Amino acid sequence: MNKPLILIVTIVYLMLCASLFVVQEGQRGIVLRFGKVLRDRDEKPLIYNPGLHIKIPFIETVKNLDARIQTMENQADRFVTMEKKDLIVDSYIKWRISDFSRYYLATGGGEISQAEVLLKRKFSDRLRSELGRLHVKGIVTDSRNQLMTDVREALNHGTSGDEDELQATDHAIASAAARVERETKGSQSAAVNSNSMAALGIQVVDVRIKQINLPTEVFDAIYQRMRAEREAVARRHRSQGQEEAEKLRATADYEVTRTLAEAERQSLIIRGEADAQTAKLYADAFSIDPAFYAFIRTLRAYENSFNDKNNFIILSPESDFLRFMKSPGHWHE
Repeated sequence: MNKPLILIVTIVYLMLCASLFVVQEGQRGIVLRFGKVLRDRDEKPLIYNPGLHIKIPFIETVKNLDARIQTMENQADRFVTMEKKDLIVDSYIKWRISDFSRYYLATGGGEISQAEVLLKRKFSDRLRSELGRLHVKGIVTDSRNQLMTDVREALNHGTSGDEDELQATDHAIASAAARVERETKGSQSAAVNSNSMAALGIQVVDVRIKQINLPTEVFDAIYQRMRAEREAVARRHRSQGQEEAEKLRATADYEVTRTLAEAERQSLIIRGEADAQTAKLYADAFSIDPAFYAFIRTLRAYENSFNDKNNFIILSPESDFLRFMKSPGHWHE
């Protein structure tokens, strides 16, 4: 094969490669010829679906648009409720391109950053308006889901237009919609509300509030108030506990005193009965021989009286106490 043929084949191959382009799944393609969008008979930009397509090499270029659902995280912002209370709301938005030709023209070339700027501003204005109609309790409880639904519907379909709160964002969206109408010479088939995201070719799939917080200064004030309330409750419970403790302690002391008194009484009764029984036994035992009883009692008296060497008793020799220390002949005198 000679060199001219190889050159021709190479040129044909390069021309063929430059003429074909592939639109990936999840994307849509727009062809630009000398920087201008190719349009159909209705002046709408030609949209290429996923697949293999042909273009004029070196003259036409392809702009790919993402057809998948996008997630836009919103920075936490401050909002005011109906009762004039501030809330810090953290949220996100799920959106996708619903009209690629309108989206491309309205955003000046399909720039996601420009679309998200308008979407974020519109969402913030709409959320601020909706939160201003609700109380804090409704926002954090049963009205939260309805709030998200109302915001999503307002973004997709716009507002009635007779509200006094027509924001600068609405004017920006309306200007973008008017630009689309001018460039397509009013040939867009579907009429859309000029202050809705549909005017930009965008559909809001979902909006969600991730977190609702109080501002730091309000949070600290509420925390201090809650702490004071809890401390008051704790003091009340402690005082009630001390009162109950005193009652229980007094009851226990009373029971102890009563039990000891009852025990002492029983012991005295038992001791008295024992002494009486002992005296009776002694009486019964010694009544048989009174003289022997007198002798035993006297010996015990001697034992108790002379149990210490340092004890001295001065008695008359004629004392009857010492009669058993005398000769046996004097015992019965």
